[in-house]
Amino acid sequence: MKWRNQLIILCCICLLGSCSDAPIDLSGKTNVDQKDFLSVFKPLSLPYSVSDTNLDKNADTLSIAKEVFQQFYPDTALSNIMGKTKIYTLSPVGIIEKEKENYLLFVIKENKKKKRLAVIVTDNKNKFLGSKELLNNVEESGYHRSLNINKEPTFLISREKMGNNNELLFSRAGWVYNDAGFFMVVINDSNEDPAKTAVINPLDTLPRLNKLSGDYIKDKNNYVSVRDGKDENHYLFFILFEKSNGACKGELKGEFKLAKPMEGLYSKNGDPCLIDFIFTSNQLRIKEQGSCGNHRGIKCYFDDRYTRKKDPKKKN
Repeated sequence: MKWRNQLIILCCICLLGSCSDAPIDLSGKTNVDQKDFLSVFKPLSLPYSVSDTNLDKNADTLSIAKEVFQQFYPDTALSNIMGKTKIYTLSPVGIIEKEKENYLLFVIKENKKKKRLAVIVTDNKNKFLGSKELLNNVEESGYHRSLNINKEPTFLISREKMGNNNELLFSRAGWVYNDAGFFMVVINDSNEDPAKTAVINPLDTLPRLNKLSGDYIKDKNNYVSVRDGKDENHYLFFILFEKSNGACKGELKGEFKLAKPMEGLYSKNGDPCLIDFIFTSNQLRIKEQGSCGNHRGIKCYFDDRYTRKKDPKKKN
């Protein structure tokens, strides 16, 4: 009798063990526990490199339905990347865990051929902070594109191709997630014709209802865009300038906070760059305080005046 009881106990233990090893249902048909969901993202070894021809070389064979992501993150987390495309699955690549935030990397598969590598940023409680597409094999531009991630992490996106004179043409942009809640460019290097690599204003379509929001310009290559921030004392901005006939350039996207009604300061943890924003009725003066060398050329500075562009008339 005693050995029978022991056999029953052993069978129960085996059954419990088999239950705990049951695969996680990622089909989107059932709710998934947050701990189980995050467990499919293994720590990503840095530095990490991948190209547009082998986006899924490190991706898991697991397929995660987008409905599973939407159990934890808002719809915009993926619609910002996929637009109106509705049918796709996701495969985990890995997770980068930092002190204040985590980065979940995954491959989005529209079909067997079309793939995108993307990242979602969360806080330590898995609250959504931001998302960005890093690489894809959808664009047919003739460029070879690649991604390198260092330990900070900075996401360095590169593209290269051979020019008509058999010279290597390249562009490299380094992106980081900042305290203001979005990805910004901290490295921008290219040897291509500037006319073919025109900078697009990343804030152009954002709201500008607050008093100081608007566009302050000198010309098409020298302007400051100011847009509404999280409240009346915070503003998002994008600065682009070109000096010495294009020999020295600067570019910075971030957030400044008002210290006085018409004066603000850009200051970000981990960035030695400080910039004053001084407004008058129709002008903006920016002046660099700290070391902003990561955002500009060596022989030029964030130091200039811009005139406010008249807002377009609203249609009745």
